Amino acid sequence: MPDLRSGIPKSKRVSNIQENPAVLVPTRRRGTGRGKGSKAAVLKSPPLSPVDPGHPSTRPRSVGRGRGRGWKAMNQDKNAELFGTGIGARVHAGFDPEMREVAAIPAELAVERSAKQLAAAEGEGSTNPLPERVKLGNSPAYKLERKLGKGGFGQVYVGRRVTGGSGRTGPNAVEVALKFEHRNSKGCSYGPPFEWQVYSTLNGCYGIPLVHYKGRQGDYYILVMDMLGPSLWDVWNSNNQMLSEEMVSCIAVEAISILQQLHFKGFVHGDVKPENFLLGQPGSSDAKKLYLVDLGLASRWRDSSSGHHVDYDQKPDVFRGTVRYASVHAHLGRTGSRRDDLESLAYTLIFLLRGKLPWQGIVGENKGFLVCRKKMGTSAEMLCCLCPPPFRQFLERVTNMKFDEEPDYSKLISLFEGSIGPNPVSLPVRIDGALKVGQKRGRLLVDLEDGAQPRKRVRLGTPASQWISVYSSRVPMKQRYHFNVMDSRLYQHAEKGKEDGLYISCIASSGNLWAVVMDAVTVFTSQVYELSPVFLRKEWIMEQWDKNYYITSFAGACNGSAFVVMSKGTAYTQQSYKVSDVFPFKWINKKWKDGFSVTSMSTAGSRWGVVMSRNAGYSDQVVELDFLYPSEGIHRRWENGYRITSTAATADQTAIILSTSKRKLQDVTQETLRTSAFPSTHVKVPLLMQLPFQQSFNCRTARYLNQQITYASASKWRINISKKTIVLFYLLKHG
Repeated sequence: MPDLRSGIPKSKRVSNIQENPAVLVPTRRRGTGRGKGSKAAVLKSPPLSPVDPGHPSTRPRSVGRGRGRGWKAMNQDKNAELFGTGIGARVHAGFDPEMREVAAIPAELAVERSAKQLAAAEGEGSTNPLPERVKLGNSPAYKLERKLGKGGFGQVYVGRRVTGGSGRTGPNAVEVALKFEHRNSKGCSYGPPFEWQVYSTLNGCYGIPLVHYKGRQGDYYILVMDMLGPSLWDVWNSNNQMLSEEMVSCIAVEAISILQQLHFKGFVHGDVKPENFLLGQPGSSDAKKLYLVDLGLASRWRDSSSGHHVDYDQKPDVFRGTVRYASVHAHLGRTGSRRDDLESLAYTLIFLLRGKLPWQGIVGENKGFLVCRKKMGTSAEMLCCLCPPPFRQFLERVTNMKFDEEPDYSKLISLFEGSIGPNPVSLPVRIDGALKVGQKRGRLLVDLEDGAQPRKRVRLGTPASQWISVYSSRVPMKQRYHFNVMDSRLYQHAEKGKEDGLYISCIASSGNLWAVVMDAVTVFTSQVYELSPVFLRKEWIMEQWDKNYYITSFAGACNGSAFVVMSKGTAYTQQSYKVSDVFPFKWINKKWKDGFSVTSMSTAGSRWGVVMSRNAGYSDQVVELDFLYPSEGIHRRWENGYRITSTAATADQTAIILSTSKRKLQDVTQETLRTSAFPSTHVKVPLLMQLPFQQSFNCRTARYLNQQITYASASKWRINISKKTIVLFYLLKHG
C-alpha cells in the first residue's frame, strides 16, 4: 500500500462554483498523474419497453427476422431508448402446421413499397440511400425488397436474385437476407464490423447461419446470408404466448448444443433471447431446425493466440445485450463469459414457458438498474415456482457458475431429456445437436453434483444487516475503538482520544449510530471534525481546505447527517468530492484521468459521497460494483495485486475501490470476515492473517456493504487490535 508520509501540501483551495455539489480544489503544485483507471460510469441500463416485445436489444438482426440492435458499448447513464421494428417480415406466411400459423407481412404490401422508397425512409439517419441492387464481387445481383428489421447499427432486407438461382438456401438461393451497416455507424468506426470476423471464424459452425458473400458497396458494408424462418418470439406469439413443456425442453437441449459449439470456437454470443433463435424456412427440410443469429455483440471468451481465458474486468458504463434477458454480470458491466450466455438462455426458456418474467413492466428512469436489482433479488425457487424442476435446476446451476468455469453441457442437456418424447420425428424442434455430441434419448436425469456437497448460492439471498471485516497484515500500534456511539458522545470520544495522542483514522455508521477507530501511529499533525445535518457540508469543508486540511475520513447516517474528519499531514495536494443520487462512475473515471484517486467513500440513505485526492500514492484503481458482497471479483483483483482501499453502499448496491501502489512495498495480504454485529469479540481474538481468504461467501445472508472503517490517510491500514492483527471494518446494511 502507498506511503503518504512524504510531503505536506502547500496549496491554497478556492471555491469551485458548480450547481452539482462536486467540489474541486485548485492546487499550486500538481501531484503525479496516475494514468488510467477502469472506465466506469453510472450504472443505468437502456429503458425496457412495457409493450411486448419492446425490450431494447443492443444489436441488429444478422439474418431473417429482426428486432434490431442499439449500441455495442452502451453508456447506460444516457438511458438510451432503442426499439426494434416488431416481429418483422418473413418470406413465407406460415410454417410447420404443428407450430401453428404465424402472421406475416403480406407480400402484396412489400411489393408496393419499392426499394427506393424504403431506402429513402430507412437510411439509418443518413442521407445516403441504400442501393437498389446489390452485387458484391462475384456474387449474383440482388434486388432489395421488403425490410426485415432495423437496429442502431444496421438494417436487414430481403434480397431477391435478379436472374437465375434455385432453392431456398445456399449461394444460389432465390431469396437471401441482406444486412446493411453504414460505414459511419459506430460498429464500423475502424472498418468492417467485428461481426464479419466472427462470421468468418464461425462459418459452418453448428446452428449458425451461413454467410455467402460480404463486401462494401457505396457507403454500406453488406452481408449476404441464408434466409430463415420465424423466430421463437414469433412462435411464442402465435401460440397464445405460451409454449408446451416439451417444446421448450427441445429448445433448451438444442440451444445448449448450439452454444456449446459456439463456445468451443472461442466466442460468447452476448445477446441470447427468443428473437435471436430462428427456425428454418417453413416447408423445407430444416423447418424444425434451430439457428442462433445476430453475432454483432459476440466477443471472445478465450484469447485467440494464447488459448487462455480472457481476464476478468468490470466496466459499469458498458452494457451489452437486452435488458430483459441479460445476465446480472452483463448489467454490472463485467467481461462476458460462457456463464452469461447460459444465464440469458435460462431467462429465455422461463419466458417461453411461463409467458412473463417478474421484471417485465418495471418503469423508472434507471430501468436497467431496477431490472438488475429485481433479478438479483428473485430466487430460483420464486422465478421457477410454476415451472417443472429441470428449469429451476438449470437456472441455479448457471447463475452460480464462476467467471472462467467451463460449463458441463452434457449434464445441462440431460436435465431436460425427461421432458422430451421418445420419437424424434414428432418433436416440435429437432435436437440434432444433442445427438451429435453423443447424448442419448430418454436417459435418466443425471445428478448435477455427482454426489458432492451442494454449492453455496452466492448470488441470491434475503436482506440482512452484516459487518464485513477485512484483515490486513501490518505492524502493531496503539489503537482505540468505540461503537454504537450516539451523536452526543462523538465529540467526547474524539476529544478524549486527542488528549491521549490519538487521531481518528476511520468512522462508520450503522443506522444513526457511529463506530469510531482512533490510532496513535499516523501521519497526521492536526485534525478537525464536524457532525453536520448536511451530508458533506460544502461551506465547512471549503473553510478547512483554506487552512490546509484534507478530508481523511467521513461517514453518513440514515437520517442524512454526516461526520467529516479533516487532517493535516497527508501527502495530498488537491481534493475533489461529489455527492450524487447514483454512484458517480463518470465523474470518478474523469478524475482518474486527471490524476486523482478515490481516498474515501460513504453513503447517507440513498445518496453517495466520494472524495478523490491527488498524490494519494496509487498507480491504478478499479471499482467492483454489485448488489451483493462481490467476493469473486475481489478475489480476482487480489490475484492481480489490488487491495481494498475504500467501500460504501446504499440499501441497493455496493461499491468497492481496489488499488495498487506506486511504490513497491511488501505485499499486504487481506482476509475477510462476516459477522452479524460489530465484531468486538473477533477483534479481541489474536489472529495472524497470512493469505488472502480463498473461500466463497454465502451471500444469501450478507447483502450490502456500507462504510469502510480504515486508516484515514489511505496510506496504510494500521488498525491494530492485537500484536498480530490489523483489521478493516465494513458495515452491511439491509437491502
